[in-house]
Amino acid sequence: MTASDVVAELHDGMTIGIGGWGARRKPMALIRAIARSPLKDLTLVSYGGPDVGLLCGLGKVRKLVFGFVSLDLIPLDAHFRAARQAGQLEIMEIDEGMLQWGLRAAMLRLPFLPTRAGLACDVERLNPEIKTVQSPYPDGETLLAMPALELDAALVHVDQADERGNGQILGPDPYFDDLYCGAAKRRFVSCERIVETDQLLESGPLQTLILNRTLTDGVVEAPFGAHPTACVPGYGIDLEHLKTYSAAAKEPDAWSAYRERFVDVTDEQYIDAVGGAAKIEAIPEPVF
Repeated sequence: MTASDVVAELHDGMTIGIGGWGARRKPMALIRAIARSPLKDLTLVSYGGPDVGLLCGLGKVRKLVFGFVSLDLIPLDAHFRAARQAGQLEIMEIDEGMLQWGLRAAMLRLPFLPTRAGLACDVERLNPEIKTVQSPYPDGETLLAMPALELDAALVHVDQADERGNGQILGPDPYFDDLYCGAAKRRFVSCERIVETDQLLESGPLQTLILNRTLTDGVVEAPFGAHPTACVPGYGIDLEHLKTYSAAAKEPDAWSAYRERFVDVTDEQYIDAVGGAAKIEAIPEPVF
C-alpha cells in the first residue's frame, strides 16, 4: 500500500492507536499523510510524541487516551500543551501500565483486565468511568478494572517487513506495537524497507519478528518514515528538527511555515527538507 491508501481506509471519528513511544519509532510518514487529509474528530490512543502533537496542532483530535505526550529529549510536546491548555481535547490520562493493560484486554477480547496500577491516585478521581472490582478469591482485594481499549485502526512503524505483513523490529525495544495491532480491527504497518521473507530470518533472531501477517492488513514502504523520531539502529532522534517543530507552536505564522515546508509535501520532499538521507542516517542513537 501507499500512505494515501491507508488514509483512504480511515474516516472521521475513528479511534486510532499509534505505536512507538514518545520520540521513538513513530509512524510519522503515515501521521503526515493524515495531517494532509480532511480527517477530523479522531480519538488517539498513544504513548504520545510528535504523532499526537502534530495532529493536535492541526485540530484533528477530539479525544486523547494517553500515558504521556513527550519528545523524550524535550519533556513535553508544545502543540499538545497548547491544545490541552486551550481545552480543545477530551482526555483520558492514565498510568503507562494501564494503557498497555487496556490494549492487552482488547487483544484478548476481554472487557477489562484487573490491575493495581491507578488505584489511590488522581487517575480514579479524573476518570470516574473507570470502575473497580473485588477479587472473588479469599484475598478479597479491590482492583482497578482497566477497560479494553478497542481500536478501529492501528498504525505502527518497523524496520523491515515482507509483502505478506510480517514485521521485524531490530531496535532494543518493541514497545507495545504488537498489542496495538492485536487490539485493532484494521492494522497498517509502515517500514523502512520491504524485503523477501528469507531476508527477515537472516537479519535477526526470531524474537525480532514482532508482527506476523495475521496482525497486519497493509504494509507501506516508507524509508525514514519514523523521522524525526528514532528508528534504531537506522537513525536516532532528530533533536534539531524537534526544536524547530516545537518552536513553531509559539506563533500561527511559524506553524503555517512549518506545515508548508514539512507537512504539505511528498515524502521525498520531506527528506530533502530535513537535510537528506545521509544526514538522517548520521543521527546517533539516543542513550537513556
